Amino acid sequence: MDEIRVKGLKVFAYHGVRADEEKNGQEFLVDITAFLSTKDAGKSDDLEKTVNYGELSFFVYTVFKEKRFRLIEAAAEYLADKCLKQFEHLDEVEVTVHKPSAPITVPFDDVSVTIRRKWHTAYIAVGSNLGDSEHIIREGVEYLTKADDIVLYKSSRLISTKPYGVTDQPDFLNGMIVVRTLLEPHELLDRLHKVESYEKRERTMRWGPRTLDLDIIYYDDLVMGDDELIIPHEDMQNRDFVLKPLLEIAPGKRHPITGDTPEMMLKKLHA
Repeated sequence: MDEIRVKGLKVFAYHGVRADEEKNGQEFLVDITAFLSTKDAGKSDDLEKTVNYGELSFFVYTVFKEKRFRLIEAAAEYLADKCLKQFEHLDEVEVTVHKPSAPITVPFDDVSVTIRRKWHTAYIAVGSNLGDSEHIIREGVEYLTKADDIVLYKSSRLISTKPYGVTDQPDFLNGMIVVRTLLEPHELLDRLHKVESYEKRERTMRWGPRTLDLDIIYYDDLVMGDDELIIPHEDMQNRDFVLKPLLEIAPGKRHPITGDTPEMMLKKLHA
């Protein structure tokens, strides 16, 4: 990943916990590193294919002043979020906020907070077998991606499949979407549950009928597991209705543990 750096941007603002800081303000220094691919810009010499460091600097200067925060941690978080949403080619950003006039009673050179935030890629299986399933799925995806922290990148066709686990129920419509998101895995899971609730999903039976089912299959190449969430999805290799849409939209995507592609998993499943 290539980098564009702006260091020591001076901004007078009113962030702080103490009353005098909120009233009088102070000077902060901001360092920002933009992570992106500059290859296309470098080959074409085209400013539109990169992040303009002049625009980035002015944007940081303006955004850092537009709200007041008690903590420089909160100011850095807000700034990183705004930058990632503003600049099309920006994949990741590192923000350091320096507070050289911090109210510390012993000699010091600097106080700073550094955070690093990025866009993540998530693969989400979608399914429904109650009501107008096609409409529900499309409405659910639209509702999911109307917020600016989740962007729809790609979607598969919807396919009709037999129910899995509990077979005495209507056939399903299933598919897969790929999104870019600023949400962490558990934040994304909470958002998916809200969308399911919006579509009146009721969790009365495991593998039972549902208006809308949204499952995280992959999240970048993350491997994690706890009582609420396991990534990659622990049963994906046994689900034809997950693997076929995945093969359609990401044939080269490899399972981060086994290294298998969707085609390889399908062959094992039907061997």
